[in-house]
Amino acid sequence: METLLALIPPVLEGARVVAQEAAAGDITDDGIKFIAAGIAMGLGAFGPAIAIGNLVGRAMEALGRNPEAQPAIQTNMILGLAFAEAIGIYALITAVMIGFVF
Repeated sequence: METLLALIPPVLEGARVVAQEAAAGDITDDGIKFIAAGIAMGLGAFGPAIAIGNLVGRAMEALGRNPEAQPAIQTNMILGLAFAEAIGIYALITAVMIGFVF
């Protein structure tokens, strides 16, 4: 939570600079598209990263408590990792589409 709160001032400063340059007419539509693509990828990668860290940490905790359940825990962990990575890949595809297609 502290990390997210620490990101607020730079984001606001960047938005202020973009608004000033937009008023001067220096920012093109291509520039806005690439900024949007970067934001989409950044936010789209944040969720899966948190999910993967949480999932692996909980799986290691479960293995420490019950080592006999390793096959079931490992299977479910790998399945969850695959779903989290798929969300990251969707974010990448969305960012590429924003940057180069639309």
